Amino acid sequence: MTDAISNAAEFTVSEISFALKRSVEDQFGFVRVRGEISGYRGPHSSGHAYFALKDEGARIEAVVWRGVMGKLRFKPEEGMEVIATGRLTTYPNSSKYQIVIDALEPAGAGALMALLEERKRKLGAEGLFDPGRKQLLPYLPRVVGVVTSPTGAVIRDILHRLADRFPVHVLVWPVKVQGENCGPEVAAGIAGFNALPEDGPIPRPDVIIVARGGGSLEDLWGFNDEVVVRAAAASDIPLISAVGHETDWTLIDLAADVRAPTPTGAAEMVVPVRRELMDRVDDLGRRLTGASLRAVDLRRTRLVAAARALPRAADILALPRQRFDSAANALPKALSANTTWHARQFERVTARLTPASLLRTQAQLAERLSVLSARGGRATGELIARRRGRLEQVTSVFDAVNHMATLRRGYALVRDGEGKPVFRAGGLAAGAAVEIEFADGRVRGRVGDEPSPAAEAKPAPRRPRSKTDPDDQGNLF
Repeated sequence: MTDAISNAAEFTVSEISFALKRSVEDQFGFVRVRGEISGYRGPHSSGHAYFALKDEGARIEAVVWRGVMGKLRFKPEEGMEVIATGRLTTYPNSSKYQIVIDALEPAGAGALMALLEERKRKLGAEGLFDPGRKQLLPYLPRVVGVVTSPTGAVIRDILHRLADRFPVHVLVWPVKVQGENCGPEVAAGIAGFNALPEDGPIPRPDVIIVARGGGSLEDLWGFNDEVVVRAAAASDIPLISAVGHETDWTLIDLAADVRAPTPTGAAEMVVPVRRELMDRVDDLGRRLTGASLRAVDLRRTRLVAAARALPRAADILALPRQRFDSAANALPKALSANTTWHARQFERVTARLTPASLLRTQAQLAERLSVLSARGGRATGELIARRRGRLEQVTSVFDAVNHMATLRRGYALVRDGEGKPVFRAGGLAAGAAVEIEFADGRVRGRVGDEPSPAAEAKPAPRRPRSKTDPDDQGNLF
């Protein structure tokens, strides 16, 4: 037994691992595996994706390399049943086998529909399909933005229909309308139109059309992408979904403000027919003119009828004229009677006037005048006292800043020949003319000279001093 064991060939772990790897790859170089995606967490930082495929009884690891990941028509999603096409291989470092996926597709329309319904419930629960958040389309937009493929028949149909109905400025945001990058590009187009400034060099659309022709559920799957639905729901610009034919529907149809049955139908929703609009305006203009003429005729008829019902001017003035004549006839008698009545009243008043009553009236007047005079005297005295107090305050302030008070305390003010005050001895040259002001007058002289006997004393103006003026107050300026 020992000899048999010793005669068996020996392999290293690496040799066994790579031998198994070659065997598996040779035997299963091309396989299609159906299963449910499990453990998918998105692409790795390297760009590769790792997950597992499972069914009721087994599980197999799966990997999608970065180069293949960008070409997949469908992104892997947790719980999605798929058919993976690729090859089996092993991973020697962990002694396990795995499938390297080259293509991935849903396991039939039922799987896609189940995923679509699940996504619809999820986004609907967030309120993205709420009818209350739908916006109204502008009646006559100036700029129309279209998110679609720039090379397909859809954009030509839209441009042709817009030109037939009402030519407007059209901006096209080119995107892929099928494949892996369809969803992100469509979402970027919607967000890009919304990001344009109102007064920028590129005009901001007044309405957006997201359009694509018909196709299978797989062809239209990019418009079921969650990023597209969220971009449509977040658009501040009214958005029309025109994806597929009338019987096709995608999640963007539920998030858009309006769903059009076809791209051509979207163009018809956006603008009215220019010729019909002009005919409508002309019809309204004719109706307005007719209504205005009828209104003028009606008011003219009413005015004529009202004029006929008015009385003549002579009839209106007849009664006032008669009353005026009656008043004029009665005026002399009334004046005479009024004069007689006032004469009698004067006589009665005159009879009541006696010397005694006049003396009483005079005494009352004298007493009233005396009271008023006394009140006036008191008011005048108070006013004078207030004015005197104010004058004393002003005089006190004046004395405080008057340089004469300083001169009276024995100081003198020296000025040069121009009459400007001299503050330093160094500012005067020998022989310079100066003027010295004392409290009682001024003298002139020159620096270094004896004062001239004939120096003229010019008394400075003085004002009466207040009893409250102290001799030791004042400033020299």
